Amino acid sequence: MSWAAAIVIIVAIWGLVSIMRSRHNSTLGYGTDEKGNPVVQPQRERELQAEIAQLRERLEVLERIATDTNSDEWRESKRLSAEINSLRGQD
Repeated sequence: MSWAAAIVIIVAIWGLVSIMRSRHNSTLGYGTDEKGNPVVQPQRERELQAEIAQLRERLEVLERIATDTNSDEWRESKRLSAEINSLRGQD
Protein backbone atom coordinates (compact mmCIF):
# COMPACT_ATOMS: atom_id res chain seq x y z
CA MET A 1 0.00 0.00 0.00
CA SER A 2 1.39 3.38 -0.93
CA TRP A 3 1.44 6.49 1.27
CA ALA A 4 -1.15 8.18 -0.93
CA ALA A 5 -3.59 5.29 -0.52
CA ALA A 6 -3.10 5.32 3.26
CA ILE A 7 -3.81 9.06 3.40
CA VAL A 8 -6.96 8.64 1.28
CA ILE A 9 -8.20 5.86 3.59
CA ILE A 10 -7.52 7.94 6.73
CA VAL A 11 -9.36 10.96 5.28
CA ALA A 12 -12.29 8.74 4.26
CA ILE A 13 -12.55 7.27 7.76
CA TRP A 14 -12.37 10.74 9.31
CA GLY A 15 -15.15 11.99 6.99
CA LEU A 16 -17.37 9.00 7.81
CA VAL A 17 -16.90 9.49 11.56
CA SER A 18 -17.66 13.21 11.20
CA ILE A 19 -20.90 12.48 9.33
CA MET A 20 -21.97 9.84 11.89
CA ARG A 21 -21.24 12.23 14.78
CA SER A 22 -23.27 15.03 13.17
CA ARG A 23 -26.19 12.70 12.52
CA HIS A 24 -26.10 11.41 16.10
CA ASN A 25 -25.97 14.94 17.55
CA SER A 26 -28.88 16.07 15.39
CA THR A 27 -31.06 13.19 16.61
CA LEU A 28 -30.35 14.30 20.19
CA GLY A 29 -31.26 17.90 19.40
CA TYR A 30 -27.75 19.31 19.54
CA GLY A 31 -26.19 21.77 17.15
CA THR A 32 -22.58 22.82 16.83
CA ASP A 33 -20.74 26.07 17.41
CA GLU A 34 -17.97 27.56 15.27
CA LYS A 35 -15.42 25.10 16.65
CA GLY A 36 -17.63 22.07 16.07
CA ASN A 37 -18.50 21.53 19.73
CA PRO A 38 -22.04 20.31 20.45
CA VAL A 39 -24.41 23.01 21.73
CA VAL A 40 -27.95 22.53 23.06
CA GLN A 41 -30.62 24.08 20.86
CA PRO A 42 -32.81 26.78 22.49
CA GLN A 43 -35.98 24.66 22.23
CA ARG A 44 -34.32 21.74 24.00
CA GLU A 45 -32.99 24.14 26.65
CA ARG A 46 -36.54 25.40 27.33
CA GLU A 47 -37.81 21.82 27.62
CA LEU A 48 -35.08 20.98 30.12
CA GLN A 49 -35.80 24.11 32.19
CA ALA A 50 -39.52 23.21 32.30
CA GLU A 51 -38.67 19.68 33.43
CA ILE A 52 -36.42 21.01 36.18
CA ALA A 53 -39.21 23.32 37.38
CA GLN A 54 -41.63 20.37 37.54
CA LEU A 55 -39.11 18.29 39.49
CA ARG A 56 -38.60 21.12 41.98
CA GLU A 57 -42.36 21.36 42.52
CA ARG A 58 -42.51 17.62 43.17
CA LEU A 59 -39.61 17.91 45.60
CA GLU A 60 -41.42 20.66 47.53
CA VAL A 61 -44.50 18.44 47.84
CA LEU A 62 -42.38 15.54 49.08
CA GLU A 63 -40.69 17.81 51.62
CA ARG A 64 -44.08 18.96 52.88
CA ILE A 65 -45.22 15.35 53.23
CA ALA A 66 -42.01 14.38 55.04
CA THR A 67 -42.19 17.34 57.43
CA ASP A 68 -45.92 17.23 58.20
CA THR A 69 -46.33 18.75 61.71
CA ASN A 70 -49.62 16.96 62.44
CA SER A 71 -47.84 13.70 63.23
CA ASP A 72 -46.97 12.40 66.69
CA GLU A 73 -43.27 12.76 65.95
CA TRP A 74 -43.25 16.55 65.77
CA ARG A 75 -39.64 16.87 66.93
CA GLU A 76 -38.44 14.38 64.32
CA SER A 77 -40.21 16.29 61.56
CA LYS A 78 -38.68 19.57 62.74
CA ARG A 79 -35.22 17.98 62.74
CA LEU A 80 -35.81 16.62 59.25
CA SER A 81 -37.00 20.03 58.08
CA ALA A 82 -33.89 21.70 59.50
CA GLU A 83 -31.69 19.07 57.84
CA ILE A 84 -33.37 19.63 54.47
CA ASN A 85 -32.91 23.37 54.80
CA SER A 86 -29.23 22.95 55.69
CA LEU A 87 -28.71 20.66 52.67
CA ARG A 88 -30.49 23.16 50.45
CA GLY A 89 -27.96 25.77 51.56
CA GLN A 90 -25.05 23.55 50.43
CA ASP A 91 -25.98 23.87 46.70
